[in-house]
Amino acid sequence: MPAVDQPSKLAQRSLLSRVMIGVLSLLAIGGCIVSLAAFAYGKNAARQSYDRLLVGAANDIAESINIIDGAAIADIPVSAFGLLSLALDDRIAYAVRGPDGALLTGYETALPPEGAARRQADPFYYDSTLQGEPSRFVTVVRRFSERDYSGTVSVTVGQTLRARNAMAIDLTKGALVITGLAGIALILSAYLVIRSAMRPLERMANELLARDPYDLTPMQADGPAEVAVMTDAMNRFMQRLDRQIGAMKHLISDTAHQLRTPVAAIRAQAELAIEDDTEHQPQRLERLLRRTRSLGNLLDQMLSRALVIHRTDNAPPEPVDLRDIALQVLDECDPELLAPGVEVDLIITDAPVIVMADEVSVTEAGKNMLTNALQHGKAPIRIGVSTSPLQSELWVEDAGKGPGHDILSRIGGRFERSAASQGNSAGLGLSIVHAVAEAFNGSVNMGTTETGFRVTLTLPSQNEDNT
Repeated sequence: MPAVDQPSKLAQRSLLSRVMIGVLSLLAIGGCIVSLAAFAYGKNAARQSYDRLLVGAANDIAESINIIDGAAIADIPVSAFGLLSLALDDRIAYAVRGPDGALLTGYETALPPEGAARRQADPFYYDSTLQGEPSRFVTVVRRFSERDYSGTVSVTVGQTLRARNAMAIDLTKGALVITGLAGIALILSAYLVIRSAMRPLERMANELLARDPYDLTPMQADGPAEVAVMTDAMNRFMQRLDRQIGAMKHLISDTAHQLRTPVAAIRAQAELAIEDDTEHQPQRLERLLRRTRSLGNLLDQMLSRALVIHRTDNAPPEPVDLRDIALQVLDECDPELLAPGVEVDLIITDAPVIVMADEVSVTEAGKNMLTNALQHGKAPIRIGVSTSPLQSELWVEDAGKGPGHDILSRIGGRFERSAASQGNSAGLGLSIVHAVAEAFNGSVNMGTTETGFRVTLTLPSQNEDNT
């Protein structure tokens, strides 16, 4: 039992781990995408925030420029540097330039690119370096039209990117913390959901492990659709296994039950033959021969029934021509041996009579039908086939009246003998025919006709309309 439990648990853990690895992979990919998106968002937010500070400082400086004695004078306000001082670790630079690009005040390093003076509608942003460090600059242009001064004055303000990068990293970290917590919650939720989804499989495994080895009753399909499909397949398998085990049990019990009396009778006849005088020995040996023949017939029918039940559960149905079955039955039964002097007429059609069945099983059924007619019926005997769009028939008919209605209702059960058998039949022949009919969705019909008593094996026809 431990050898069965361990692989089962490993299989369950393996399935759970595979699903969890898939979920974690999806979450990891999603986390990478969210991280990149969060960093891009943080960088953009930091740029917009500090760009506003830059343009605010540049506008403050531009507003402080006055024209005195025909010259542009910039009185740099403290408020401009107050805005820029919010980034404590960053370096700043500014420059105020006249119409000809001459530096009025500030630093030469804050040099606007060519064409910045012509961009008067909006502030002009650009990236450059400040003392070898990546920086962000903005240029604001103010136009003057006075009597003693006419032209433009540009104000350029630059700042390094330390505060911007720090802000972007902080925003990204915050987003990642929230994303990480959400990811952990999703992982736990996914684990619980997957465990809950797999609980029907565990319940099924535990139910199978707790079952008695001989309990093959159907399992309840009360789980999800995927589990229900598996349960249905297992139920069908157990049903087939139950039929096989039942057939094996019947064969064993039937063998033990049916062989006991013939074997005892044979032993008694043999002992009497040994003890009797030579005058009575031929009679004893004749009885002994009849008993052994009866025992041989019994064994043949029991093995035939076991073969039919085994094949009907394991051999897939194939197209079978009932005309070939009738020919094979007539060839294998040997009427001269079973009923010397009795002729058997074969009645078949020119067109094929196709059914979906197992050739061996249908042949065994036909042989038992013909054997039963030869042993207990009246000549003449006929075997034939007939067909219609919906069903096809293999039948055997003799000239007798057949058994009475009360006996006819019981024929077909295992070891059910008719009065005509006089104790020489095992009673399994028509039971085999019934088993074949049941296996291939057919039926067995017995009754009198205008010419005698007929036993018919009816099976669904296989033609273009129902293929």
